[in-house]
Amino acid sequence: MGFFPVDHVTLDYLRLTGRSDETVSMIEAYLRANNMFVDYNEPQLERVYSSYLALDLDEVEPCISGPKRPHDRVTLKDMKSDWHACLDNKVGFKGFAVPKEQQDKVVKFDFNGQPAELKHGSVVIAAITSCTNTSNPSVMLGAALVAKKACELGLEVKPWVKTSLAPGSGVVTKYLLKSGLQEYFNKQGFHLVGYGCTTCIGNSGELHESVSAAITENDVVAAAVLSGNRNFEGRVHPLTRANYLASPPLVVAYALAGTVDIDFEKEPIGVGKDGKEVFFRDIWPTTEEIAEVVQSSVLPDMFKSTYEAITKGNPMWNQLPVPEASLYSWDSNSTYIHEPPYFKDMTMSPPGPHAVKNAYCLLNFGDSITTDHISPAGSIHRDSPAAKYLLERGVDRKDFNSYGSRRGNDEVMARGTFANIRIVNKFLGGEVEPKTIHVPTGEKLSVFDAATKYKS
Repeated sequence: MGFFPVDHVTLDYLRLTGRSDETVSMIEAYLRANNMFVDYNEPQLERVYSSYLALDLDEVEPCISGPKRPHDRVTLKDMKSDWHACLDNKVGFKGFAVPKEQQDKVVKFDFNGQPAELKHGSVVIAAITSCTNTSNPSVMLGAALVAKKACELGLEVKPWVKTSLAPGSGVVTKYLLKSGLQEYFNKQGFHLVGYGCTTCIGNSGELHESVSAAITENDVVAAAVLSGNRNFEGRVHPLTRANYLASPPLVVAYALAGTVDIDFEKEPIGVGKDGKEVFFRDIWPTTEEIAEVVQSSVLPDMFKSTYEAITKGNPMWNQLPVPEASLYSWDSNSTYIHEPPYFKDMTMSPPGPHAVKNAYCLLNFGDSITTDHISPAGSIHRDSPAAKYLLERGVDRKDFNSYGSRRGNDEVMARGTFANIRIVNKFLGGEVEPKTIHVPTGEKLSVFDAATKYKS
């Protein structure tokens, strides 16, 4: 385990975020007593470590990750070349296998009466989201400054890019409004859509039907750029095969560029109102600009007032009828919360393990199988077993919601197991779909249907 020493800057942050002087003093006293506090104005204790790791700050570079896994880091300066390599490579975590002659194709379509176009790498979703990556005032206000500078230079996000702003805390909204920068987020389409899990967990919503048609009918490798934590295949949106994780300021920059196929150091993001090319460096705020707006706009009372209201709820929440029984009353008609079968007939002495006999292999996978391959959190595909289950119970397609929202229903989640639309089962010879081959009939079935058939 490694300990990073706390100093006065940390204590200043605690005060900034609404902690009382009494609490901060207690924390400081505790840390000092345990030799975990550093006061750089005092003599330093000689500390002995089992190992040392050196980090040269001169070698730290801006990065994003993708297109299919969070740990596939790409330096910003190498993004364009990495993207073209992904187009060339065979289908895999870093490949889409797009033929050379099709890599430069342009798909033109009509978007609400105006001409629009998509290419491989076009950004169709740009989301400032995630509970973690929206909690830093420097990056959030930095992103808003990018939007402001772009507005002042005459750059606008294309209307067919689906943009959203979903902070993890109401405090973010308060300091964006205080700074006057929310106005510029709005002008670039980054309107507040709510607080909590949105695009990062697959709650990105539908794309405009004309955009969806352009992607599906022309096999476009469309991209999403989000400040989330996960970009597993099929999670962000079924139609964005390339999904990149980036800081909030970079999300705005890629939304303005409209593509991930760009070298920010050499290529312009767009053309400004004066007809001149605008580059990444023209809209990127300085450290001093960010620090100034943080200093003037982020106030302790914002945190206090927001957090004090959490336990009070809101009128809609407070008006919900609350059952008074000691046990939960299961609603057999609910498609969200369903009584699971594994508690029925349970005894104090559960049965021992059963031998597995005459079983067939259900799936054959390669490496890097993620939780989203096993149990997807995103949208419920219209042709999936889970969709069939919901339709049979009178749920309209528009109300399917997501697997994540229906985790309280074991029937939905069982049907969603291995239902990721980007899954590759080696039994299918390279086909990308959530199916398998039933033995001995040779039928190609959904994983759930095959498992059910084996069980019967």
